[in-house]
Amino acid sequence: MAELATIARPYAEALFKAAGADAASMAGWVEALAAIAANEQLLQFADDPNTSDQQVFDVITGVIKTELPAAGQNFLRTVIENGRVNVLPEIAAQFQVLKNAQQGTSDAIVYSAFDIDASALSELGAVLEKRFGRKLNLKVEVQPELIGGVRVVVGDEVLDTSVKARLEQMKVALTA
Repeated sequence: MAELATIARPYAEALFKAAGADAASMAGWVEALAAIAANEQLLQFADDPNTSDQQVFDVITGVIKTELPAAGQNFLRTVIENGRVNVLPEIAAQFQVLKNAQQGTSDAIVYSAFDIDASALSELGAVLEKRFGRKLNLKVEVQPELIGGVRVVVGDEVLDTSVKARLEQMKVALTA
């Protein structure tokens, strides 16, 4: 995957530089393009030598739910013409990292055994921001196998307070 990251970096940096202070609004359509580009059927369609760049562009713009501004259309055309549709998810990920650095925030994934309501999430967010020492953009994913508690991933840092993790720690302690 290092190759994809190497290919994606110049695109993400150029897009971020072009966005300037408008990076937050641009992130929406960048993420939408990445989600569409992750579709295996679209990638096969784009890689077909009988498919024109315009056909790929038309399919993607026909599927996207958000309004794609002129800058987004130009970006998408450039990516398609260079045969880099498969790199769009990595471009979006690197763009998000650049945007977060500009805003002084980090993305955090909260894995929970149960769905978390908005008030509990805001309370958890305040505690996590104090624990990690920075503003966090929280995203919740439900994982019933955790049994209870939460597992939080911020970049390469992990805070695991789940029941499953505690049971694993007890198992290791008892069998050692």
